[in-house]
Formats: sequence, structure tokens, C-alpha cells
Amino acid sequence: MTLRDRLLALTVVVFWGLNFLAIHAGLEHFPPLFFAALRFAVMAIPVILFVPRPDVPLRWFLLYGFGFGTLQFAFLFLAMDQGMPTGLASLVLQSSAPFTVILCVLLLGEKMSLRQTVGITVAVGGMVVIGVDRAAHGASAGLIPVLLTLLAGLGWAFGNIGSRLAHPRNALYMALWMSVIPPIPLYALSLAVEGPSAGFESIATVGTHTGLVALGGLAYIVVLGTIGGAGLWAYLMTRHPASKVAPFSLLVPIVGISAAWAILGETPTVWELVGGAVVIIGCFAGVTGAKSKPAKEKNVEPSSTDEPMAVP
Repeated sequence: MTLRDRLLALTVVVFWGLNFLAIHAGLEHFPPLFFAALRFAVMAIPVILFVPRPDVPLRWFLLYGFGFGTLQFAFLFLAMDQGMPTGLASLVLQSSAPFTVILCVLLLGEKMSLRQTVGITVAVGGMVVIGVDRAAHGASAGLIPVLLTLLAGLGWAFGNIGSRLAHPRNALYMALWMSVIPPIPLYALSLAVEGPSAGFESIATVGTHTGLVALGGLAYIVVLGTIGGAGLWAYLMTRHPASKVAPFSLLVPIVGISAAWAILGETPTVWELVGGAVVIIGCFAGVTGAKSKPAKEKNVEPSSTDEPMAVP
């Protein structure tokens, strides 16, 4: 990679690391499921009007949108609303990497290299350290938010499988069109869990200080976190092998944790830092490990860039 492309990759890392602060700002005003639905609805309208629809099989597109969009963001926003620290959420969400490798083995018949197996084992060990440490801090900062974030990572992994099997010609178009799928199921969940009045009350009071800050967070998520970050990432993935680009995403938690510490005053414990370092090392080994050829499937052509676009 050239110096310019490395700087572009680091720009994406900053965009996505700060994205978690924007999510935090939104959740200070909006109910989590309603905010997740709003995040995609704002994207969906201009996408339908101005972005060409990707020519991919519908079932894999739906799997991508439901896993990456609906499941990931429903669980992530719930986790952060229930007390998952902003910086730590950016780290635990990296569990999507080992989850993806495991799902590829179980569902696509791929085989893990020794390096991948060791990396996943190490990453899981780091997650266990973080979970135990959070549980030791009591109910308000306990294990449930960590488990919810892990479920978000699992949803992301299922979305990755859909993305691989869809084999899009233009990854950016597919990433943007994915935003069309989550708004309705997320809003239905919001009505069922948060009640029909929760979202309307947050919209009615959007002129307050917290409401305006939340709108700023929403704008950041859409413009820089999604359009800017996804656009640059797609550009880099077309110029370089996935193995060269994907490891940069593992720097996102460093930005997320540092920004949460500097701006929100979130101070990670020693064990969280240790567990985080172990997770990043394990994920790096899993992402960069040699991959065997996937098993042949009927009417399915795996993508040549098997690390999907990541848009936190």
C-alpha cells in the first residue's frame, strides 16, 4: 500500500472509532431501537432515490441486511443503552471477526488454518477476561451488556456470510442499499419493546439540548461513519487485497477507547486493557491467517475479497 492509501485507511479508522461516540450521543436522547431504526431510515431514502440497486441474489442480500443491519445494531444499541461503555463496545464488537471464521467453517465448509484456530482461541480468551471483569463490577456494568455486544458481533458475522455469498460487483452499493432492510423490523421491535409513544416523544423534544446533540450524532453516523467511511473502505478494497486492508479495522477499538476516555471520562480497567490487547492480537491472527479454499456450493461463487466491508 502507498503512504496515501495507508493514510486513507487510518482516516476510516478514525471515522469508525469516533462513530461510537456519535452513537452514545444519540442514545442520550433517543430510545435504542428507535434510534437504530432512525439511523437506517435516514440513509434509506436517498439510497433508494440516487444509488443503483446492486444486482445480487435476494436471499443473500436479505441475510446481509438482516444480520449486519437489524441484528447487529439492535443488540449494539441495546447493549450501550444498558451500560456497555462506549470504548469497550468498539472492542467487543470485533468479535465479529472470529464469529465470521467459525460460521464460514460451519456453513460454507471452509477449513481453518492453524494460525486462524490459535487466533480465534486467543480472541475468545480475551473476551472471557473482559466478561469476567465486567461481571465483577456489579449489575450496572455487568455481564449482560457484554453478552448483548457479542450478539451484535454474531449478527455482523451472519451479515458477512450474506455479503460473501451475494458476491456483489460493487461493495459500496450493496453496503448502502443494505440500509433499506432494517428500518421496518427495527421500528417494529421499538413499538413492541419501547412502546408506541417512546419514539414520538423523543422526536417531539428533539429541539432540546440533548436532542440537538443526538441529531449531531445521527448526522455524523450517516455522513462520516457510513458514507465517508464505507466509501473510502470500498475504494481501498478495490485497490488492494483484503488481507492488506482488513487488519486496519482492528485499530478502530484503539480510537474508540481513547476517545471515550478523553471525552466521556471512561477509564478502562487494567483487565479490560489486557483482555482488549489479547482480543486484537487474536483477531489479527484470525484475519491474516492463510485460508483454505471453501467447499464448492451449487450456484454460489464466493467473493474474491472475503473480508466484508465493516461499517460500525
